[in-house]
Amino acid sequence: MSYFPVFMDMQDLKVLVVGGGYIATEKLEKLLDFTKEITVISSEVSLEADQLIKDHSLTFYQRAYKEGDIQGFDIVIVATDTVVLHKAIYEESRGSRILVNSVDNTDYCDFIFPSYIKREDLTIAFSTGGASPAFAKQIRRHFEKIIPDSVGEFLKKMKALRTTMPKGRERMKYFDGLVEEYFRKYF
Repeated sequence: MSYFPVFMDMQDLKVLVVGGGYIATEKLEKLLDFTKEITVISSEVSLEADQLIKDHSLTFYQRAYKEGDIQGFDIVIVATDTVVLHKAIYEESRGSRILVNSVDNTDYCDFIFPSYIKREDLTIAFSTGGASPAFAKQIRRHFEKIIPDSVGEFLKKMKALRTTMPKGRERMKYFDGLVEEYFRKYF
């Protein structure tokens, strides 16, 4: 079965990242596009992860994961080389409302990370349901080349206009026209 694509407001969600290596760093970079409410637990951290933790004032516990550490978190990312730990954390989360992502192990995932493009308010996600992250990354790179740099400014303008006009058919028609004009100009 495929994964359901969802865009979620993560601003007030508490995220735990277990691990501090290359993959954990990659996940931190992605998460930081959407939230700063991140805690990291890891015995060791890469220089890059350590820099992200410091630059963004993230909470960091330099130690091994202990049972119960997931309590109080909404989302847990397990980015270690220890499959036994991935399984244990996933099983610990069952019966709770904690969502778990177990890197490179979809058996222990409630959700997966898509490859995505983020340009201010525009976010486009690509996923193969875990079949080929390399394919998702390559198709993302293709679309990155064709999305104009001006898209963020255009979306700011559209957002501001939405507050100035009453809802209804005329507003929808007007906005459709603006978007069509933008696409003719840049695509």
